Amino acid sequence: MAAVTQKSALAAAPTQLFIDGRWRAASGRDTFAVHDPATGAVLAEVADASVEDGAAALDAAVAAQQEWARTEPRVRSEILRSAFELLTERADTFAMLMTLEMGKPLAEARGEVTYGAEFFRWFAEEAVRIHGRYAVAPSGPSRLITMQQPVGPTFMITPWNFPLAMGTRKIGPAIAAGCTMVVKPAHETPLTMLALAAVLEEVGLPAGVLNVVTTTRSGEVSGPIIGDPRLRKLTFTGSTAVGRRLVEQSAEQLLRVSMELGGNAPFVVFEDADLDAAVDGAMAAKMRNIGEACTSANRFLVHESVAEEFGRRLAERMGAMTVGKGTVKGVEVGPLITEKARAGVAELVDDAVAKGATVLTGGEVPSGKGWFYPPTVLTDVAKSARLVREEIFGPVAPIRTFRTEDEAVAAANDTEYGLVAYVFTEEHRRALRVSEALEFGMVGINQGVVSNPAAPFGGVKQSGFGREGGFEGIGEYLETKYVGTAL
Repeated sequence: MAAVTQKSALAAAPTQLFIDGRWRAASGRDTFAVHDPATGAVLAEVADASVEDGAAALDAAVAAQQEWARTEPRVRSEILRSAFELLTERADTFAMLMTLEMGKPLAEARGEVTYGAEFFRWFAEEAVRIHGRYAVAPSGPSRLITMQQPVGPTFMITPWNFPLAMGTRKIGPAIAAGCTMVVKPAHETPLTMLALAAVLEEVGLPAGVLNVVTTTRSGEVSGPIIGDPRLRKLTFTGSTAVGRRLVEQSAEQLLRVSMELGGNAPFVVFEDADLDAAVDGAMAAKMRNIGEACTSANRFLVHESVAEEFGRRLAERMGAMTVGKGTVKGVEVGPLITEKARAGVAELVDDAVAKGATVLTGGEVPSGKGWFYPPTVLTDVAKSARLVREEIFGPVAPIRTFRTEDEAVAAANDTEYGLVAYVFTEEHRRALRVSEALEFGMVGINQGVVSNPAAPFGGVKQSGFGREGGFEGIGEYLETKYVGTAL
């Protein structure tokens, strides 16, 4: 098989809108440029959808809903299974595409293909396991029947940081449940979603079930779709600020809503932790996706007896990482997504340093092309530093210390967010105590990655509501109907 090149990967991604099973230009023939964050070069010009295009996409989803809901679960399952196999077969192409438009190194992009494709395999298996129940009424003369049916047309807004997996995590359960959809990917990384739509078209997904609109006019296009009474569900992955606005908009139609929003993950290292495992876990939790992940460790809370050693080891590991364009062999850290994103990370680091933090490694914006920021470790971070409260979304690890278990739990919970927390300890009773006390939707014990297609992903508090993945994931796309029948 020929090696995948930048040219061949880009050729795999359509650049038009996908509406009602057809690839078409935007109604106004407008386009926008997709850039390589490592160089600033234009990768492609993609159709820039209008309000009319969004309406056409929803029309197609509504028209296809009834027939798709009646489609046999086994048929829906086989479509997902075929898409899983094709994604796996074309992993190198999708990895190259993601690296080009998002910046993550190729090895990590391949990992996302494996992770993202697995949602299709998981929900292919769940499609044929949608259950109801039959019961005798307590009073005797009637029977109680419940059934689960598709919610209906769904609007999906996906982020730029995991261009494939955030799509498959939503599209997989929708297809399995029998829902049609309109997907609006982030304008920074639309190519991967368009290539995914092409795969689903190739494996026989009927016209109108999946519709993809790419646009730079997000609010303008999304507003009428969300406000349309024919839409039944809204799902969004992105910032808490945007999520709040979308929830407000969804209230008019009383939509079913799933929100996977921001995070401020604590990474707690107790005095009895295996430091080798803790540092390995910290590297995974912090440096996955260049730190541009809602699950990224945002605050390192380390027992004072081991903080100096932990900080030294983490700084050695992070400082030794190779920064550069993700397509270059050996590169471990790619660019941040935009100049604005890099400026925001640098601002948070500068604020922490101004408030007394010590830089163990990194901390300086490099010169040259691309939006690169070096892996950075800070110690002596003040509680008043902005990065203690705000999501960093970059390769920066701020370390603070604690003395007691209660102090650690209180510090970990001292945030409006509640997506994920990480805990390193060798004492199993402590692990259970702390897991129960932490106000987060997910907890990783002695591991730096918790995401798994077979597990429910989601948060509490300002990190949103609803779950993606696991047995719970398909339930977000199903409504329960009760039928009472007399004998």
